[in-house]
Amino acid sequence: MGEKVQGITMGERDMGAWGRPFGIRDKVGYMFGDFGNDFSFIFASSYLMIFYTKVLGLSGVAVGILFMGARLVDAFTDVTMGRIVDHMRSAPQGRFRPWIRWMSVPVAAASSLMYLYFVRDWAYWARLVYVTVTYLLWGSFCYTAINIPYGSMASVISAQVKDRAELSTFRSIGASLAGLVIGVLVPLAVYETDPQGNQVVKPLSFTLTAAVFGVLAVICYSLCYHLCRERVTFEKKEQKKESVLEMLRGLGRNRPLLALVCGALLLLLATLLGQAMNNYLFLDYFKNAKALSYVNLISVGGTLILAPFVSRIAENFGKKEAGALGMLAGGAVYLLLFFLRVKSIPVFLGLLFLGTLGVGMFNLIVWAFITDIIDYQEIVTGKREDGTVYAVYSFARKAGQALAGGLGGFVLTAVGYVSEAPAQAPEVSERIYTVATLVPGLCYLAVFLVMQFAYPLNRRQVEANTAVLRERRGR
Repeated sequence: MGEKVQGITMGERDMGAWGRPFGIRDKVGYMFGDFGNDFSFIFASSYLMIFYTKVLGLSGVAVGILFMGARLVDAFTDVTMGRIVDHMRSAPQGRFRPWIRWMSVPVAAASSLMYLYFVRDWAYWARLVYVTVTYLLWGSFCYTAINIPYGSMASVISAQVKDRAELSTFRSIGASLAGLVIGVLVPLAVYETDPQGNQVVKPLSFTLTAAVFGVLAVICYSLCYHLCRERVTFEKKEQKKESVLEMLRGLGRNRPLLALVCGALLLLLATLLGQAMNNYLFLDYFKNAKALSYVNLISVGGTLILAPFVSRIAENFGKKEAGALGMLAGGAVYLLLFFLRVKSIPVFLGLLFLGTLGVGMFNLIVWAFITDIIDYQEIVTGKREDGTVYAVYSFARKAGQALAGGLGGFVLTAVGYVSEAPAQAPEVSERIYTVATLVPGLCYLAVFLVMQFAYPLNRRQVEANTAVLRERRGR
């Protein structure tokens, strides 16, 4: 074991009881973890508003209030979960892995419960109660209880910077594969053309699709649990209880975390609002809902094309530098789409593909930022707080999701969208196009500015922090 710092004994198990060093099994296993996560997260981010408005007949404002109000609950549940996993003692299976096994079925079941189509026949107030209870059960409790341990686990699978960058890449590949499955198959399953030529939804298909995704998520979580191993150990010793104020003060000194939180809010707002608006864009502007399959295919395709090269790019140029440049390129393409007012689906898809290359670069390495920030937090405070740091970032992502969902609902109302109408007025479709292109473009450029000028962990600083921690641990 290594040096004792602030009541934490630190060490690394490269072989020992685990029987093998870090390798491809860990990377593939970690990939399946986010594959499982995103069967519920991406499905909800892209289609839950459609289900609530088109199937259950709720207003955009009501949905927006629900999404944003739920984040007030998350402010407590996310950080509480982070503190729970930080204060747990390591078990033979690790400190974070057991949560993946314990929560895999509950999170899948909670996700499936959000898409019961027959609720549309209930009274309006009963529908509101239903969506509130099921959405909070899934997002604020079950998903939190599996996602925070899963995300925190990356910092203890390996202590090596290169390994963590590869875990980030494989995690993003898992999310991309889930996005590919959801993006390509769901539009084909839930949309159809009525006799008048309008694109309409099939309510029962939402329920069946959610159930299938729940089963697939449990399988993915099981693979993650069995393939990954925790190697870096931090054995908790008795120490003085830390108040919430002291914890927040320590996190407030973490400049990289604060910068990434700002970036995450903007990134999720742009990405998820864009995804949500794309449903309405292709329904009402391009009038071809099934073309959404191609949108999602090329979006994932760009990420997968970059994946084999990201580790080399990050190693040669630095994660911060590569990520910031990607966001600059992505923002520029979306602004170009806004100004061109494209009418041709192939042209729109071609430019969108270029934009996804830039955004995909950032998404492939963003999770490695978290492990760098966890190391930075330890250097600044002398305390190892994997779960708490990840929980703060997770909350920021959920807040971005809520802003996207909330603003999406408000925007639909503001642009004059009528949920019950089979087709929207031309001026409403034009406003939807504006939101779907201008907002992501401006937000991605804002992320570039945050990462370029406010995030301090460039390649040189990350290498220096790693050397400091290695010396502390006697390795």
